[in-house]
Amino acid sequence: YSNFIDDLRVYVRGGTGGMGYPNLGGEGGRGGDVWFVARERTTLKSIREKYPQKRFVAGSGANSSVKALKGEKGKDCEVHVPLGISILDENGKQIGELNAAGEKFLAARGGLGGSLATHFLPCKGQRRTVHLDLKLIADVGLVGFPNAGKSSLLSKISHAKPEIANYAFTTIQPELGKIMYADYKQISVADLPGLIEGAHANKGMGHKFLKHVERTKQLLFVVDVSGFQLSTKTQFRTAFETILLLTKELELYKEELVTKPALLAINKMDLPCAKDNLDELMTQLENPQDFLHLLEEEMIPANTLEFREMIPISTYTGEGIEELKTCLRKSIDEQAEQVNEEYRKKKLLLLQTSK
Repeated sequence: YSNFIDDLRVYVRGGTGGMGYPNLGGEGGRGGDVWFVARERTTLKSIREKYPQKRFVAGSGANSSVKALKGEKGKDCEVHVPLGISILDENGKQIGELNAAGEKFLAARGGLGGSLATHFLPCKGQRRTVHLDLKLIADVGLVGFPNAGKSSLLSKISHAKPEIANYAFTTIQPELGKIMYADYKQISVADLPGLIEGAHANKGMGHKFLKHVERTKQLLFVVDVSGFQLSTKTQFRTAFETILLLTKELELYKEELVTKPALLAINKMDLPCAKDNLDELMTQLENPQDFLHLLEEEMIPANTLEFREMIPISTYTGEGIEELKTCLRKSIDEQAEQVNEEYRKKKLLLLQTSK
């Protein structure tokens, strides 16, 4: 995770205003402003490399003079930041966010130029330290414990080439891939660092993982059909228990994550006994309430997830991969249609009330 930066602390300062001209009542120019502008193909890492001091200062306003009684405004400073940035003040309070290319946020306002109101003395610009907090924006977020096969799945369904390691903590940094369809439709899929039990309490990569899940439209749970065990010291979990634990982690971090539309990919169907394990899992998912006693009480989620689709797959043989891509497309299209319908109803309601 060391090469991937998702949080950057920067200092911003608006420009100082220009001096006024008392004899002729001239006004100094206003100081320049510091703006954050969302741009594609920008990373927090590139900002840190380009500006190691992490200081952004706008230009000072021009002084008032006999030639120009109204001084010119100082030069604005524009900082290009990635999409999906939350801007937080020093107390951790969110003061803005940038989600689409071209969106702007005023980070520090320039000071007023000297005028009669200020005894012709200029004012200093606003200065503060802010945190740029990145949350990936993707259509689909892959959710699963380490070694469930998320990275392998991403490389199978998209053009992404994630680093796949052969130890428990597989993905080292978030990876974004795009599924391309025959009609040129694209769906972005984010594979996020492996979740572990206790992630909501920031164990492992806890919050680094969970905050990225917030910015995905839908969730794709990826579970190993034969179950999961992080290490010899931890308990073995069946596929059903794994789904409940993943749901619980999302719920404990932020309850609304569980309300996102979700699909389930049951991976490693090429393994021996996979068919029996799948039959058992399907039985358990049909009536989850009958099997909740298998888990400790504190690990049972308040709400069990209802998956839009459940697709058995094998990233090794390619079984079910095309079906999964079709299901993802259908689910994303349905959600978009739903959003459009709600927007249309809202517009209609506004028109009716205004009349």
